[in-house]
Amino acid sequence: MLDVKKTPISGADDCCLLTSAELTKAYAAGSLSPVEVTAKALERAEAAQESCNAFTLIDHDGALEMARAAEARWQAGTPLSPVDGVPATIKDIVSIKGWSVRYGSTLTDPTPCAADAPSVARMRAAGLVFLGMTTTPEFGWKAITDCLYSGITRNPWNTDVTPGGSSGGAAVAAAMGAGVFHLGSDGGGSIRIPSAFTGISGIKPTFGRVPAYPASPFGTVAHIGPMCRRPEDAEAMLAVMSGRDLADWFQGAAEFPALSAQEVTPKGKKIGVWRTPPSGYVDPEVAAQFDKSLADLAEAGAELIEFELPMADQILDIFNWHWISGARRRLDMLGEFDAGQIDPGLYQMAEQARDWRVSDYIANVNLRAAYGSEMDRALAEDFDYLVAPGAAILPFTAGEELPEDSGLSRWIEWAGFSYPINLSQQPAMSVPAGLSTGGLPHSLQIIAGRGADSQVLALAKWWAARHPDYFL
Repeated sequence: MLDVKKTPISGADDCCLLTSAELTKAYAAGSLSPVEVTAKALERAEAAQESCNAFTLIDHDGALEMARAAEARWQAGTPLSPVDGVPATIKDIVSIKGWSVRYGSTLTDPTPCAADAPSVARMRAAGLVFLGMTTTPEFGWKAITDCLYSGITRNPWNTDVTPGGSSGGAAVAAAMGAGVFHLGSDGGGSIRIPSAFTGISGIKPTFGRVPAYPASPFGTVAHIGPMCRRPEDAEAMLAVMSGRDLADWFQGAAEFPALSAQEVTPKGKKIGVWRTPPSGYVDPEVAAQFDKSLADLAEAGAELIEFELPMADQILDIFNWHWISGARRRLDMLGEFDAGQIDPGLYQMAEQARDWRVSDYIANVNLRAAYGSEMDRALAEDFDYLVAPGAAILPFTAGEELPEDSGLSRWIEWAGFSYPINLSQQPAMSVPAGLSTGGLPHSLQIIAGRGADSQVLALAKWWAARHPDYFL
């Protein structure tokens, strides 16, 4: 097992190391109180803020009030849900009633939100305790976490390097034990990359499983999902967040397969091995560790089959048309502003789309549909799963968009194991897969067909049981 004295969760009280199921079992028995757990989680939040700048808000009074209400419900034997009283955080990009949600920007309205976003409303209805809001780059535009509004967020494994992004604050909070459930968003890897960089478990669910409102300016590549230390907590959190909400028209009318606590082993499964991203490069140490993960799957009886991403030479351009158009839309929503008040990289990227033709955008929407159809077919007919590294590279210098001397021009290029699955909208989860020679986390990404979120979670839970030493 990992020695917690040498990991980001070092110094945490024992109750901060527990899963949601362990906490609520203790609540029901009266051996732990939601108030006691929340107080300890708030201490961890302060530690995460002091060392890594993970929060834009820590709401001590509000969290303790919610915890006292949960405690009373458990004492009366009337919890709101199986996870009542579990501490959680919300990314500063999703509406929370009574909190000022700024999207990591100095240009947004500081007026407190009048209502919860659907995902937050479901979390509140389940009795979760909201500790605070976690950091994001401005409007979640990149896969690292820094902005003019809240500064640079750092990785608790090594504060010289980035935790990734855009859900970097949520990843840090999870890794440091500042709550059990952490709401993140993922438009091009923003759950999976920071999960990979900080050694936690984060799932980008099937698009539409978790309702989103207001709709993201980045459109239907943007997903909302859970980030937790362990897969079983991600499963429990996703169950809370999932469901139909009439405010989110993009969900469609079809019902998703219900989440179920499946048990799966790799034995007899056809697993596609995705080694080559459509852009960027793979760090040799990442590739070597991925081979070790593949050997584990093969030893457990999986049939490993090499997989080539369909339309690989077009995928980066297709994603750029979606993502950069979304960035342009997001800045247009601000009205007039001084370019010096916004992240220069975001501004430069959005400017690329100023004169783009709508007909070209629609052409790329149709190309995306053709690619998505190929991915659906692969996971319906050829494979039970795909696997890939959670990130193609290891964490690099905090505050930088690109690794030094990478030769790349934008973060999207090194996120090549992430954004293709935003385009295809399939569930994908990053789980820990050991440590690098420099003591930074490696990761494994598990992907399945649309709607097969339970299948992804089941294999992730098997992986965690097989490799308990990888997990915090």
